[in-house]
Amino acid sequence: MNFDLNRRDFLSGSAGLVLSLFAPRMMEAQQGRGARIQPKPSSYIHIGTDDTVTFVITKAEMGQGTVTSLSMLLAEELDCDWKKVKAEFAPVDPALYGMQGVYGSASIRGLYAPLRQVGAMGRSMLIDAAAQKWNLDRSSLRTDNGFVVNQSGARLSYGSLTLDAAKLPVPATVALKDPKQFKLIGKPVKRLDTRSKVDGTALFGIDARQPGMLYAVLQRCPVFGGKVASFDASKAKATPGVKNVVQVSAGVAVIAENTWAAMQGRKALEITWDEGRNAQQSTAKITQLFADLVEKPGAVAKRNGDAEAALAAASKKLDAVYEAPYLSHAPMEPMNCTALVTSDRCEVWASTQGQTTARQTAAQITGLNPESVTVNTLYMGGGFGRRSGADYVGETVEVAKAMPGVPIKLTWTREDDMQHDLYRPAAYVKFAGSVDADGWPAAMTARVACPSFGNGFGGGRGNGIDSTAVEGIHTLEYAIPNFQVEFHRADAGIPTTYWRAVGYTQNTFFAECFLDELAAAGGKDPVELRRRLLANSPRLLAVLNKVAEKSNWGKPPAGRFQGVSVVNNIGSFTAQVAEVSVDKGRVKVHRVVCAVDCGHIVNPMILTQQIESGIVYGLSAMKTAITIDRGRVQQGNFDTFTVVRIDEMPKVEVHIVETDNNPGGIGEASVPGIAPAVCNAIFAATGKRIRKLPMKAADLA
Repeated sequence: MNFDLNRRDFLSGSAGLVLSLFAPRMMEAQQGRGARIQPKPSSYIHIGTDDTVTFVITKAEMGQGTVTSLSMLLAEELDCDWKKVKAEFAPVDPALYGMQGVYGSASIRGLYAPLRQVGAMGRSMLIDAAAQKWNLDRSSLRTDNGFVVNQSGARLSYGSLTLDAAKLPVPATVALKDPKQFKLIGKPVKRLDTRSKVDGTALFGIDARQPGMLYAVLQRCPVFGGKVASFDASKAKATPGVKNVVQVSAGVAVIAENTWAAMQGRKALEITWDEGRNAQQSTAKITQLFADLVEKPGAVAKRNGDAEAALAAASKKLDAVYEAPYLSHAPMEPMNCTALVTSDRCEVWASTQGQTTARQTAAQITGLNPESVTVNTLYMGGGFGRRSGADYVGETVEVAKAMPGVPIKLTWTREDDMQHDLYRPAAYVKFAGSVDADGWPAAMTARVACPSFGNGFGGGRGNGIDSTAVEGIHTLEYAIPNFQVEFHRADAGIPTTYWRAVGYTQNTFFAECFLDELAAAGGKDPVELRRRLLANSPRLLAVLNKVAEKSNWGKPPAGRFQGVSVVNNIGSFTAQVAEVSVDKGRVKVHRVVCAVDCGHIVNPMILTQQIESGIVYGLSAMKTAITIDRGRVQQGNFDTFTVVRIDEMPKVEVHIVETDNNPGGIGEASVPGIAPAVCNAIFAATGKRIRKLPMKAADLA
């Protein structure tokens, strides 16, 4: 960690104390997964003369509570009045903030120590200012909820000290609070953004309004990779309210007085498409491509022992194939963006996870210097990885470029959003395994066929392995003596990107279910088998033991059956037990118990919300799929891309295993484990294995 105290010292030009924080970018954008990137300034904190503490935050908020949790870290060490803390989104500026974006549940992991540090520095300087004013030794002073207090009980507010503090030298070192002194960290503090989201003052991308704004929708080729061959816009231009029709890279845009008029104009467009090479692509062909690939050796992602020899010599072997489909992100707020382009500048208003990427995209399309592009970060109605890209920003800027000086708001319909998504890749895995004479796993191999999650950026590696596509299998911590994972990159022409919990979403389902198959083959209880294999993985073992205890493992209510899973992803460790019943092919998930170890906990209420949210998302992924026919997505709305309804939601219990480890991520932690826990419970109930998602009643017939 480093602080740029020479170039951007403690400024007083804003009637207060301004702190500039530099923090290492750790485990952020996918191209930086697992790597340390040069320290960059991540935030500004302004303490006003009115005692208000404003946190200018480089992260985005998509419902995961990041703004609140990060503000808690700062406020804890600053020891300010939490009621006077407010957060604002920072402008995009690589010179000040480095790479801006929210990826991989890295916000708390990357800023836990730096934000505490800068809060403690501010508190120390305020104490020094009070010591000078009172002519007292600083050791005799303390802070309390936005005041510096002396031994006689006299108090000076931070606001009354902030200008003097701004003139003082920066302390070389500061002492952080003992966790026993925490007032905020580890407490269920209410979120900062709740009121504004309830009263409607919080601005989401879809709320953006600018004077003189026009509205646009875009007709894209229904086949991925297709393009416009020709079009006739005469009927569209004759539609009431339509102002213009322009062709852009992704298709034909209709611009109108309002979104409804634009949509009506789009219906009147006459377009001939060049559908390109994907015009005959289908789900069946993609599945066959995957199946053919896994019959051949692939690039080795992991090898322990000699799995092939162990399998050849085994007397009890098991083979299985697992499949998972493409999935849409399907956020409640569909993609949208507003842009204004002139000859010398571009301004963008967007719900985005990737502010820096959005700026770079706008600069590339307009031909402007990045410094001439302003990106305004707004709240997101869901992101799940979809808004880490900037395709929707680029489309909007390109449309706005065709009408210089006019703000243009481009809105995707639900059907646009679902049929032109960047999808979670489908995946196909061929497993082989064996158990020894005592029934314990002796060997396991997995051949994975999967497109790149990054669709070519940040995913592929020089050794031919996309580590994201095999995570959750090649990262398994089970002590299986002979273990091998191979990978085939399967390019099927379907655009893909990161999806909440990324490769773990399908690979944990595959691996945890196949492990249960090995347990059954060896006559072992699934929890006992995992306990043995995790003897040298204490954190996973601890959450497994906790979930077994809290779920009353092995003793479900009459008519119900249990299944278990464990996973270590995004720096956190979770175990889940699902309790289900099956009646005439209908599966009912009654209860889910989840134990989680995410290291230092900032806000347990937000932690619980995110665990519950991830379980909802993971359950929904078991029900639905994106399927392809003639290069076209067959699903267009929630009637065909079904998600968990209220009456289907199980009771969820969250149990925290507290440890003194660095904080892990939590927004994606519980997504991977729910599918295998449910499917393993279904096997306990019916004796039938679910090896292919989405799950269908016919699979249980």
